[in-house]
Amino acid sequence: MPRTLALLLLALLAFAALGASVSFGSTGTGPLELWQRALVDHEPIARAILFDLRLPRAATAFATGAALALAGLLMQVLLRNPLADPYVLGVSGGAAVAALGAMLAGLAGLWIDVGAATGALGAMWLVFALAHGPGGWTPSRLLLTGIVVAAGCSAAVSLMLALADEGPVRGMLFWLMGDLGHAGMPWLALGTVALAAPLCIALSRPLDVLARGDLQASIVGLPVKPLRTGVYVGASLLTAVAVTTAGSIGFVGLVTPHLVRLALGSSHRIVVPASLLAGGTLVTLADVVARTAVAPRQLPVGALTALVGVPLFLILMRRERRVG
Repeated sequence: MPRTLALLLLALLAFAALGASVSFGSTGTGPLELWQRALVDHEPIARAILFDLRLPRAATAFATGAALALAGLLMQVLLRNPLADPYVLGVSGGAAVAALGAMLAGLAGLWIDVGAATGALGAMWLVFALAHGPGGWTPSRLLLTGIVVAAGCSAAVSLMLALADEGPVRGMLFWLMGDLGHAGMPWLALGTVALAAPLCIALSRPLDVLARGDLQASIVGLPVKPLRTGVYVGASLLTAVAVTTAGSIGFVGLVTPHLVRLALGSSHRIVVPASLLAGGTLVTLADVVARTAVAPRQLPVGALTALVGVPLFLILMRRERRVG
């Protein structure tokens, strides 16, 4: 399949997913009837459902998925591992510790978001500081440090859940599994993706070279250390924004870039936009299922993406084993 056609199909699928997210929900009213009430009859309730509730949530879901997919792509370049995950460096764990701490303190709303952002950025700084030795840092040192920090954050989260009262535990678990039910306006996530996407596309050639190794990048004259630092900071910030917006949604950043590379090749000029569209579409569709499968109850989005991601991951691993 030509790559341009593949990008066009992914864009059409993304628009279809956004349309489905806005049209379907737990109200019990059909999509056509709801649109007619909102646009033709100008019913305030129908307009509020479509434009004040569902449209911001759909945009938030798409932006979160796009941010996670791009973060996963950058992490895979940085660590030179096609199976790296945006949560592997402890950013999500730091956000979880701070957000759950805010919940235990009785805070809500914006304060939880502020806590999650602070924890994510704090974990990013901690990993970078601990991994930076006399000769700089290497992908293996960064990975090991991130795993240790993530394990420490996971232990802290377990203690918080054990010590918390039964009341807030359900909300904490939903946040940890990824929940768009309380996501606010999508501007932070959309703005971050809108800034990061063209920058990554412009740097697609350096990313191609960096993915082949530091030696190859040095031979062609790339500033390896500043580029690696920029990739690390960019991936961490994208992960922090995604976690702050919707909690921990797993497997999107792991599976999406890897699947795109298998289908469309390794050129980041194609992989970057394709991963953004595919990641956004995946989370948007998962959110539609989360809202409608057992309506009026809602399912955690992260659990659904994991249910999709696990078999896809196993299929990819089996396919790579056969090719190898």
